[in-house]
Amino acid sequence: MSVIQSQLSSQNPPWKKCSLCRDPNAFKSPRDFSQHLRDFHCSKEGGSYVCRYGMNGVCPSLPLEGVSDRDYDDHVIKDHIHSDYGGARSKVPTGRSHERLPSESHIAANSDPNIVQDQYKWTIHNATVNMPALLNDPRLVKRETDFFTKTWGQSFDKVEILPSPYVPDIGPEHFEKYLRKTSVRLKKHSRSKDKLPEGAACGKEVFPSHHFKQLEQSRAEFDQIKLFMSTHFNLENPDIFNTVFPWSQIEESRVSHQTDKRQSSKLLQEKLSHYLDIVEVRIARQISQKSEAFFHAMTSHDELQEKLTHTVQCIKHLRECMNVINEKIAKESLKVIKLSRTRANYMALFNKLKIMSSIHETQPTIQRLLSNNEFIGSLDLISTSQDVLNKDLAGIHSFRHLGSQLAEMEKLIDKMLQADFSRCVTMELNRPVSDGVLLADEERLVSVLFGMLRQHKFNFIDVYREEAFTALKATVKQTVVEAVAVADDIDTENNACSLADQMRLLNYPQWMALLHDVFVSIMVLLNRTKAFHGLVSDIMGIAAGKAKGQSNRPTADASLEISETGYRHVPVGSTSHLLKLIEKTCIQVMHFIRFPMSSVFVNEDVDVMITMGEFDKAQAGLKEMLNAVCDYAHDRCVKVMTARAKDGFLDRLSSAEFVNLSRCIETFVSETEKVCGRKSMSLRGVLQTQANKFVARFHEERKNKLSLILDNERWKQADVPAEFQDLVSHVVKTGTLTLPEKKSGSGSKTTECLYVGEEQFAVVGTVLMLVKMMVEYCQCVVDIPTATPDLLTRLIDLLKMFNSRTCQLLIGAGARQLVGLKTISTRNLALASRCLQLVVYFIPQVKDHFQQTLPDKNSSMLKNFKKITKDYDDHIEEINVKLVTISENMAEVQLSKYEVKAPMPSQCFRIICKQLAKLHEALLGVLPLPQIRNLFERMNKAFMSLLGRRLAMLKVTNDGGPQCGLVISDLVFYSGSFNTLKGLENLVSSTSAVWDIR
Repeated sequence: MSVIQSQLSSQNPPWKKCSLCRDPNAFKSPRDFSQHLRDFHCSKEGGSYVCRYGMNGVCPSLPLEGVSDRDYDDHVIKDHIHSDYGGARSKVPTGRSHERLPSESHIAANSDPNIVQDQYKWTIHNATVNMPALLNDPRLVKRETDFFTKTWGQSFDKVEILPSPYVPDIGPEHFEKYLRKTSVRLKKHSRSKDKLPEGAACGKEVFPSHHFKQLEQSRAEFDQIKLFMSTHFNLENPDIFNTVFPWSQIEESRVSHQTDKRQSSKLLQEKLSHYLDIVEVRIARQISQKSEAFFHAMTSHDELQEKLTHTVQCIKHLRECMNVINEKIAKESLKVIKLSRTRANYMALFNKLKIMSSIHETQPTIQRLLSNNEFIGSLDLISTSQDVLNKDLAGIHSFRHLGSQLAEMEKLIDKMLQADFSRCVTMELNRPVSDGVLLADEERLVSVLFGMLRQHKFNFIDVYREEAFTALKATVKQTVVEAVAVADDIDTENNACSLADQMRLLNYPQWMALLHDVFVSIMVLLNRTKAFHGLVSDIMGIAAGKAKGQSNRPTADASLEISETGYRHVPVGSTSHLLKLIEKTCIQVMHFIRFPMSSVFVNEDVDVMITMGEFDKAQAGLKEMLNAVCDYAHDRCVKVMTARAKDGFLDRLSSAEFVNLSRCIETFVSETEKVCGRKSMSLRGVLQTQANKFVARFHEERKNKLSLILDNERWKQADVPAEFQDLVSHVVKTGTLTLPEKKSGSGSKTTECLYVGEEQFAVVGTVLMLVKMMVEYCQCVVDIPTATPDLLTRLIDLLKMFNSRTCQLLIGAGARQLVGLKTISTRNLALASRCLQLVVYFIPQVKDHFQQTLPDKNSSMLKNFKKITKDYDDHIEEINVKLVTISENMAEVQLSKYEVKAPMPSQCFRIICKQLAKLHEALLGVLPLPQIRNLFERMNKAFMSLLGRRLAMLKVTNDGGPQCGLVISDLVFYSGSFNTLKGLENLVSSTSAVWDIR
């Protein structure tokens, strides 16, 4: 046998085929064989590899504890690839590979997934290194104990790892819920386990090796019959058939070995018999295990059969009892019920005859109600009669034409309602304007409206809208005709042809009187429309069942109240009860209609005429109608204004006239807003257009006036007239920027300065006009609130123009050419600064005034006040710098001639002190003393800087020498000169800083 193996090994290397697998294909290279061993005959435990290529999955050449990846490759090359004999392959049974059936190759070649073999296939998840195997690599000459410490330090491998704050501390209490949940299952499992045969359990415990042998035997049997349990098992497949019945091997053996034929057939028969025995044994085992349940089911079946038999007997007895009850009790009672039903049918027939008698009298009653204009009573009677005809009297031949007759009468009532409503509305709207009653014929209108609501006819809203439009148009035209006819200075025959042309001949007072009369007439019509709106709203609330409350009207006739069931159950003995009931309904409706609307009461039993959906829709239509009438009224007023403005009449109005017109229109618009509850923009739009034109003209007049005054301003202090002082005093006292009432006898008084509270301002005449213009702009905002954004923009433009023109005339010396000033003096500059300060004083009040009427969407425009204030402050600072520069230039010219020599004080310091005294005299009385002192402090600082540089140039130091003493004498004289000037006492307290400047 060993000789044969040697020969086979020399012909076929060990890596050509796998001795354990059923795949007959040969490997092409040792690398493929090595990869096959790694995928299917190797297990990975942690990071170590254990070779399983050998009998019973154990390789005799490799320890069971496993090796590293590199050692495993070395082992495969040494013991399984380049080994001719011995090692692991010598322990593999050779007979298994030689006795392989053809069917096994078919099963191995099957491409279906195999969980047993696929678990050993190498994937990308196996690309890891076992750290213990790497550290314990026996091939290393020197064990690298510093594998981690050489890179991360000595404290790496022995550092104490703190418990993670994200991992909770698990205790027994965490498993209490789980234990409670699984305790029932555990008890059930324990009871089932106790019921198992003791022999089986004892066998496992006493003879564990025998138990393992049984498991191995069952596994072997499973491998043998695995083909029969496969999902691809089909004897029609030739390969599977040959596998089960290997006749090809038998034929081959018959040709080669005739003597083995009988033995092969016998082996096949024994194998199939063995499979049959396995199946029978397993069936018997299953039956033996389930025997108790089988016998329990059979026992339960017998008990159920007995119970069914007993139940059948009980049912039979019950049926016999029911037959006795049916004969002796039920049939007699049914006879009584039959007689009672017959009596009820006779009574129903009698009642129906009574109803027919009442319906026969319906038409004369309707005619009588219509003659009294009681529409809702007639409609209720028609509706009730039709309801009775369609339900209680359906199919009655004698009444076959009555339904159509009632329908025709209902259509006739609809036409009568439409005609009466149009007549009522026309009479209401065309009454004289002087009539102060809002609704003259309220009772008739209420009756008609109830009738139309009863018929669900809501077109009366559109009818009223059209009638209101016609009335408004006629009223406006009549008012204009009357105004033109009253005017004495209009020749209607020669000057004009149309009514609009005649209206344009009216002067401003006449036209304002006409406009006022138009507004009054329109408001009368709008108030009547508002009253109609309220009346219809109340009526629709009653019709929808919403207006319910206590009634203060008499209730003596209690018999007028009816119930809903009165129409259905007519008592016997009343020959005309239905007719009387219908008449009472009509009387009741007319009774509460005739009471005033302020005490409207709806009985709980009155039927609802309209649904809530119809009520909401009608209310929306009413609101829309009221808005449309108000909009149309505004449109008619717009036409009156447009016709008058064709010749530019409105553009020529003065400020007072336009303000009067604006107030009149605003009053009318406010009144109409109270009527309809919303803003109408047509008339406001015309007013806004005229307001924009007025504001543009208003602004241009004042801008041109201010520009002309600035061009002629000589920048000398002017006396303040009493008119301007009164204006400023009124603004300061009231806190509102409005024009005061003119006072008689105060026009001749003047003052040198303008008193603003406790502060005085020396000003020029131009700034007084500017302050008055600012107040006029604010007054215009009060008179025309809609033009607030435009007025704000114009006022900002006016202030910017004053600021820029002042800068051009003084800082830019433009006044020398315009008014012939020889020079721009310091007093001129001081006056300009003080004028700018006066404007800055009033800017916050102007901002607050505009903020009160400015719309929220234009609130960002208020930022312009902050910007213009900054421009004015910058201009004031520029003037201050200019004054300091003038003083600095004068001092620089004098110090250039300064020499430190006697006599003292020197001529240079005398001239400088004299010039500063003149400057102080020029500023005094114009600027307040704090500002003058601030300016002179800045001038003194500039002078000290110039003097220090001059002393450094002359090489004079503070060394206590003669020259130092001379300089100190001049400085004492310089500092003492300020003590004589008002407001500048002790200005220069120390002059030692002059020596520090170099």
